[in-house]
Amino acid sequence: MSKAFDVVVIGGGPGGYIAAIRAAQLGFNTACVDEWKNEKGGPAPGGTCTNVGCIPSKALLQSSEHFEHAGHGFKDHGIGLSNLSIDVAKMLGRKDTVVKQNNDGILYLFKKNKVTFFHGRASFTKSGGGVYEIAVAGDKPDALTAKHVIVATGSNARALPGAAFDETSILSNDGALRIPAVPKTLGVIGSGVIGLEMGSVWRRLGADVTVLEALPTFLGAVDEQIAKEAHKALTKQGLKIQLGVKISDVKSAKNGVTVAYTDAAGKEQKLECEKLIVSIGRVPNTNGLNAEAVGLKLDERGFIAVDGDCKTNLPNVWAIGDVVRGPMLAHKAEEEGVAVAERIAGQHPHVDFNTVPWVIYTSPEIAWVGQTEQQLKAAGRAYKAGTFPFMANGRARALGDTTGMVKMIADAKTDEILGVHMVGPMVSELIAEAVVAMEFKASSEDIARICHAHPSLSESTKEAALAVDKRTLNF
Repeated sequence: MSKAFDVVVIGGGPGGYIAAIRAAQLGFNTACVDEWKNEKGGPAPGGTCTNVGCIPSKALLQSSEHFEHAGHGFKDHGIGLSNLSIDVAKMLGRKDTVVKQNNDGILYLFKKNKVTFFHGRASFTKSGGGVYEIAVAGDKPDALTAKHVIVATGSNARALPGAAFDETSILSNDGALRIPAVPKTLGVIGSGVIGLEMGSVWRRLGADVTVLEALPTFLGAVDEQIAKEAHKALTKQGLKIQLGVKISDVKSAKNGVTVAYTDAAGKEQKLECEKLIVSIGRVPNTNGLNAEAVGLKLDERGFIAVDGDCKTNLPNVWAIGDVVRGPMLAHKAEEEGVAVAERIAGQHPHVDFNTVPWVIYTSPEIAWVGQTEQQLKAAGRAYKAGTFPFMANGRARALGDTTGMVKMIADAKTDEILGVHMVGPMVSELIAEAVVAMEFKASSEDIARICHAHPSLSESTKEAALAVDKRTLNF
């Protein structure tokens, strides 16, 4: 017999588990279905983000950054080390522990908030009588009914045509997190978030890393001034970044991978590497959802079609996160998940994509929110901009990390902040102030007049705001 719920969430990633918790908090009898398994076959909610994305990548980035500091930065602090080594197995084990802690944390939150969890793959079977029937396939098959369904099935890595992921030589983000030993040579196709972060991890540990990017510009979505600064810093560290390349063939053999490509000058080249990470974007995951059983509409790119409120073409069926339009970011999915649960409850929340922050966790970190200079120029909007370098910030000097800057862009007439762009130490944390400011329609003058602690990296944000009006105090 079917188990009846008010709300069933399909997918336990950042969007799904948060949507389930918020729905339960609002008084709905809620279930969440997720199929991720840990190495023992048990449930591992959290989706790509927790299992093979945001969380494990940050764990490895932190470990590799410690290694790099120990090998190159500690001597400036008077700390001497000899015979430095890296235990990759232990590093990967720590990463796995961090992932499990997050998995277990989500299961605890389900219990705390009285969300019923089902471990398996959910699919629509039929609809009628104001409810949707959902089958759960797994070790313990189940049948559910729901008045409302929230689809949060996420995305999968996009493979190169003719070069399927084997997760041994040709790697997606999943395989890139499980390389058992530092490769001598590593190729990366795609200079987006995943490519740069994973390339940085293994370069720090000793790999010779070459990044091949099809686009003629580096980080085209990033403010051009910030992207140039990031490119300079990353290449100085040793990442070999080639732009404007066209991949013609990828061949995998026992001893590695060969990538044939044409460079920006039109010359045919070959890259031979032990491992190849392919990070050319992600595709929506609707595999096995059986959307056709209930007439759930997908768009021409395979995303679930939704309106501005995440409503699908079906009554009381919603979709959020990577499986719908908009940026593929965990925190965007979370915001949509909360908003949908509240809409089901009759509330009127909103999600403003223009104030969704972006972060790339390389070193230096790259973070931004709002519009870039190139976007404002294209739109013909009058603006003014100010920048402040971390080399003029006392805390950055004390940290020994003065790379980069903070840039603030404001409307030329109203002074409303239109975008804030950063590259440098800990800017993943600093960007939050800019998001808050933009949510409240703050002006650059507002930030310039707020007292910031000294010495702190956040003073650079204040100084950038002052720079908008050409009155910096420390540069």
